[in-house]
Amino acid sequence: MILFIKLFLAHLLGDFIWQPNSWVTDKESKKHQSIYLYLHVLLHGILAAILAGELSFIPYAVLIAVTHGIIDLIKLNFQKNKTKRTWFILDQIAHILVLIGVVLLYQNKTIIYFWQENNFWILITGILLITKPTSIFIKTIISIWAPESQNSHQDNSLIAAGNYIGILERLFVFGFILTGHFEAIGFLLGAKSIFRFGDLKEAKDRKLTEYVLIGTLISFGIAILAGLIVQALLLLP
Repeated sequence: MILFIKLFLAHLLGDFIWQPNSWVTDKESKKHQSIYLYLHVLLHGILAAILAGELSFIPYAVLIAVTHGIIDLIKLNFQKNKTKRTWFILDQIAHILVLIGVVLLYQNKTIIYFWQENNFWILITGILLITKPTSIFIKTIISIWAPESQNSHQDNSLIAAGNYIGILERLFVFGFILTGHFEAIGFLLGAKSIFRFGDLKEAKDRKLTEYVLIGTLISFGIAILAGLIVQALLLLP
C-alpha cells in the first residue's frame, strides 16, 4: 500500500501542484507538438522514481511516465470543449489504474497484499489531495452549471479568494475528522452559510445560489470522505 501512496503523491504533484496552467494551455493547443507534454511526462517519471526510493523501480517509473504520456495524448486528441469534464475524469481514473497495476507488477503480488501501513505517506497524500487537486476537480465538475452572472460578482473579490477559502475549509474539515470533532464541521458549514448569505441575497440570482451550494456541498463531501478514508487507513494494523 505504501508504494501506491507514494506514487499517488507523485501523481498529485506532477498533474496538479507542479503543472502550471500555461503548460496545460500549450498542450491543448499543440498536442503532441507541445514541448510541455514531454516535460510533463518526464516530471512524472522522475517523481515516481524519487518517491519510490529504490533503484530497481526506475524501469517501472519509466513505464509510468510512458503510459502517462499515452493517456494524456489520447485525452488531448479526443476531448472537445463540451467533453472536457468527462475526459478529465476518465484521464484520472486511467492514471490511477496504471499506478495500481505497476505496484502489483513490481511487488509481484495480487490485490490481497495491497494494504500496508505508513502513516506519514498516508497523511501527507490525504492533505495534498484536498488542496489544489480537489479545487480543480470541483471546478471541472460544476463548470457545466456556472451561471453567466457569476463573473459580474467577482469584480470586488480578492484574486482566487474562493479557491483558497475552499482549500482552507477542506483542511479544517479534514483536521476535524482526524481529531474526532465532527460537531465542528457543522459549525464551520453554518459560519460559511452566514457569510455567504449577504452576497447571495444581494445578487438575487437563484442560479448563482444553487451553483455556490453545489460547490460547497461537493467540497465538504470530498473533505469528509478523504478524512474518513485516511482515518481508516491510519487505523489499519
